[in-house]
Amino acid sequence: MKKTPLATVAGKTIYTADLDALIKQLPQEQANQFTSEEGRRQLLEELIAQELFYLEGKEANVDESEEFQKMLIDAEEKLLKTHMIAKFMMDISVPDEEVQKFYDENPTQFIAPDSIRASHILLPNEEQAITIIDEIKNGKSFETAAKEYSICPSNEKGGDLSYFSKGQMVPEFETAAFALEVDEMTELPVQTQFGYHIIKLTDRKIAQTIPFDTVKENARNYLLREKQNKAFIGKVEDLKQKYPVIMETSTR
Repeated sequence: MKKTPLATVAGKTIYTADLDALIKQLPQEQANQFTSEEGRRQLLEELIAQELFYLEGKEANVDESEEFQKMLIDAEEKLLKTHMIAKFMMDISVPDEEVQKFYDENPTQFIAPDSIRASHILLPNEEQAITIIDEIKNGKSFETAAKEYSICPSNEKGGDLSYFSKGQMVPEFETAAFALEVDEMTELPVQTQFGYHIIKLTDRKIAQTIPFDTVKENARNYLLREKQNKAFIGKVEDLKQKYPVIMETSTR
């Protein structure tokens, strides 16, 4: 990949790749601030400033001071600890056979609960909701009414909320929705903290086992965490036999 030079500080060149690498290290929200031309220029100024301070420190032999040497030793120790633990963890894996075995032996952990699919029309007052229920009963489609009147963002999809199971919606909404038959609409508006809802049930799914391929990677990650934790504890105990550890009577 071609590296485009952006600035040179005392003979050291700062490239676009340096800027990109720094942005990748930032949290996403913070990184978004530096995607524009102005944002990248600000970040470049920051890299230049860092180089200037580095040069001043080298010129003053700060890196040879007792204070800096202690910081260097501390940093090296922390880095080695982190590296060794990460390296140990990377050597642990969970093959497909173990994941399949776990899936087969724990069927109750892979059951999707009863769920329903519903659409709704959210309105600010009961009177308007009753009027719209009458319009739907007189021929207007539920989806059209949702697009015209609903104050919920789901209005763009005709009020569709997709599938949900118990515990995912506010109690009043959930009770009314689960009581409906497929293609049935609530006779009266349902009041919740958000307003007044007209609810239509569009589908219902009974509890069923989730296919292996759907949960395979989630199951693998779960097993990997368990395996790593167990291996880590075992490794620590082994190392305690190799290196002396003396525990004090109190941690205070």
